[in-house]
Amino acid sequence: MTNSFSDFAKAKMILVIGSNMTEAHPVAASLLKMAVIGGAGLIVVDPRRTALVDLANLHVQIRVGSDVAFLNGVMNVLITEDLYDKKYVESCTMGFEELKKKVLEYPPERAAVISGVSAEMIRDVARRLAAVRPAMLMYTLGITEHICGVSNVMSCANLQMLLGNVGFECGGVNPLRGQNNVQGACDMGALPNVFPGYQRVDNPQAREKFAAAWKVEKLPEKPGIMIPQMIEGLLDGKVKAFYVFGENLANTEPDIRHVEHCLGSAEFLVCQDIFPTETTRFAHVVLPAAAWSENDGTFTSSERRVNRVRTVSAPPGDARPNWWIFKEIAKRMGQDWETNSAQEIWDNEVSQLAPSLGGIKYFRLEKDGLQWPAPSLDHQGTSFLHKEGCFTCGLGVLAPIDWIPPAEVPDAEYPLVLSTGRRLYHYHTRTQTGRCAGLNELLGEETADISEAEAEKYGIEHGEMIAVKSRRGRVVVKANVTDQVPEGLVWMAFHFREGCANWLTNPAYDPITQTAEYKACAVAIEKLA
Repeated sequence: MTNSFSDFAKAKMILVIGSNMTEAHPVAASLLKMAVIGGAGLIVVDPRRTALVDLANLHVQIRVGSDVAFLNGVMNVLITEDLYDKKYVESCTMGFEELKKKVLEYPPERAAVISGVSAEMIRDVARRLAAVRPAMLMYTLGITEHICGVSNVMSCANLQMLLGNVGFECGGVNPLRGQNNVQGACDMGALPNVFPGYQRVDNPQAREKFAAAWKVEKLPEKPGIMIPQMIEGLLDGKVKAFYVFGENLANTEPDIRHVEHCLGSAEFLVCQDIFPTETTRFAHVVLPAAAWSENDGTFTSSERRVNRVRTVSAPPGDARPNWWIFKEIAKRMGQDWETNSAQEIWDNEVSQLAPSLGGIKYFRLEKDGLQWPAPSLDHQGTSFLHKEGCFTCGLGVLAPIDWIPPAEVPDAEYPLVLSTGRRLYHYHTRTQTGRCAGLNELLGEETADISEAEAEKYGIEHGEMIAVKSRRGRVVVKANVTDQVPEGLVWMAFHFREGCANWLTNPAYDPITQTAEYKACAVAIEKLA
């Protein structure tokens, strides 16, 4: 996030796009609700009528996969009606003429045809956003889990820069991270193209610095591969060994049947986790890890805040902290790592090698943590990025983006769109929450959420069992007939194994991030005899 959670409650105008905050991020949503109660404007852009819509001034019921066209339409209005922030655009950004040329190809009438949102509502959104500044933009996986996920994110950034909303309190572009410590994992270099602190592996100076610190002769000059290529590599032997650390790939990846075939083909598969999962069934070795409450260390939240985590209880049995497991494996491979605690790893390695984290030490994390960048010990952390429109790279880049449809669209055989997400009472594949009796009482099975129009068309009663099928699989679940879902859409989660949406989802990926298109694929539903 460019900004902070504390901004949520103080914001004057909020645009939430592709995010079911009340269920996926209920704590953050509570801060947003405080802002609305205090008089803030709220625009919710989502195909479903989520609980947040009840608080909104405007619900923009967009068609799945049409975000770029919709946002281009909004920007078209801002430019043609002279509502954008000219001073900010001229002094803080580059590429305006190229962006203008592109968005002029998306007048509200054309954007309306693609997005399913009326031309007048597109104009209304633009005028509302232009009237109150700064405005905060928030998004989650409804923006990123598409084959055009990068384009969606860039379009959100284009809009906020055009409005002059980046670099100010209660503004910015604010992605809510989808999982616990995703931000921290990325900060630590758990990406194939960067070292800790987002220092690129193809940068010779960065490689030289890390090679010296890690006492190795050289490091790879090119980015590594991503999860989809890793999984596919198990089939042809390009990947000989696969180390799965805290992931349940056999339930979270699209097209489960194919993923299980790949995992079953692995020459050597290691899983490191706190519980048995659907993925550990394929493992040759399972390494028992300590849970968060059994660890001493740090987590980094979506707002870039590094917080301390302290041990509550000792790990059971043979479970050990993750850093200890990695160190012991390295030792058996001939490497003697000097650090002997999470604190030593952070203070003596992470903060020494990552400039944006240089001023963060354990003794400074005793209270409410610190938000990076905090480059020195006297730096108090950064509550919002790109202050006054001064971007890290110099000028903010306005990028012309074209809309493309989802990889798989409805047809005669599969006439409906399946979109997926999360429900309030469970987390991901229920590796943890599925062991809680109370949560299973609140939500004990998966459903397929369908519209009243669809139920009438197929003769389906609320609560009866139906089949949902795609080109990849078929699941049988209860029908949940609801006014939250528009006609033509089926909505499911992936919490329950038998009714998991990922038996159906499409393994099509954004070409840059390799994020799967969980939010759109073609399905059919069938009333069971």
